[in-house]
Amino acid sequence: MKEANLIISKSEPATGPVPDQTPEPHWLTAVRAARDKKATDIVVLDLTGVTTFTDYFIICSGSNARQVQAISDEIGLQLKHKHRDLPNSLEGYETAEWILADYGDYLIHVFSPKSREYFQLERLWREGKVVPLPPDLQADDPQPAEHQLSEPAPPE
Repeated sequence: MKEANLIISKSEPATGPVPDQTPEPHWLTAVRAARDKKATDIVVLDLTGVTTFTDYFIICSGSNARQVQAISDEIGLQLKHKHRDLPNSLEGYETAEWILADYGDYLIHVFSPKSREYFQLERLWREGKVVPLPPDLQADDPQPAEHQLSEPAPPE
């Protein structure tokens, strides 16, 4: 029986550019989750220096009660999965007119169109700065361009 010679070597440090290790901000994960469930009119307000109870508002809308709940559910799942972040409180889920999820440093507001128009949080908190979203999240249409239908072919 022959013995196997095992050679253990230390791995050499990687060369070349180091990939960006900066973790995605939690509020951005929430925005992506909302977009995944086709939320509309997504706005992020930076309230740093404006108020002491939170740093960001993430505001978005769903077209009906089921979609408002689905958006809220997806945001919660993504934040739990990616950041192990759970809300301190969740209000308005049953009626689904305005769901408020309090994550401490950021608050998530998911509105029905009627409630969004009525409460107008962007106007109420106009001292906050609107945070520009990454290019892939800026379009009004929640579907990415590659999933949109092309124009129909002309009749033959």
